[in-house]
Amino acid sequence: MEESLLMDIIINPHIVPHYVSYAFFASIILIIVALLIRKSINLVPTGVQNFIEIMVESLLKLSEDNIGHRWGKYFFPLIGTIGLYILVCNFMGLIPGFTAPTSNINTTASMAIPVFLATHYYGIKAHGIKYINHFLGPIRSLAALPLMIMMFFVEFIGHLVRPVTLSVRLFGNMIAKHMILFALGLLAPVIIPVAILGLGVLVSLIQAFVFVLLTTLYLAGAVEEAH
Repeated sequence: MEESLLMDIIINPHIVPHYVSYAFFASIILIIVALLIRKSINLVPTGVQNFIEIMVESLLKLSEDNIGHRWGKYFFPLIGTIGLYILVCNFMGLIPGFTAPTSNINTTASMAIPVFLATHYYGIKAHGIKYINHFLGPIRSLAALPLMIMMFFVEFIGHLVRPVTLSVRLFGNMIAKHMILFALGLLAPVIIPVAILGLGVLVSLIQAFVFVLLTTLYLAGAVEEAH
């Protein structure tokens, strides 16, 4: 009875949608790789350890270059996790029979919303009530009150749109990649898909990088002093 229920959960997409099961699978892959590297870590990295260290160092450098040394290291666990997770999810869509969890808007939104909340949480944590200055524009005086009010609503709307743009950009590019691969695979099942798969690898890398870069820029803008 229990085994039958477990198989239904794994196989039946109406019980657990495919994007959810693949998302968990991507998490399991990252956890297993991390544990294996931790178990066999060497002073001189080789193989998978070398590749992972290059990825981690690149993400750390991106974080520190955009947010600063202090906050960059503080936010690195969040930024590194998001970057590696999106990359694995994107690459899963290149495997025949698999689908990328990031080609579903629910998956991308589940990452964009925490980034949005973290941005304003740490903005308030870093500046307190003065965080509102980030929404009032560069001129703050009684004479410029109408301009400050207008700037507040403009900035407020701009911040509300951020999780939408983060979600839709990644989702749109990944679903478009799958549709192109499927259509061209029907037209030329041997030659064209190989070239498109190469393009798919490039798109997967770029979209992961763009999501992480925007995340670092949003966090940097929240913790820096308002001008």
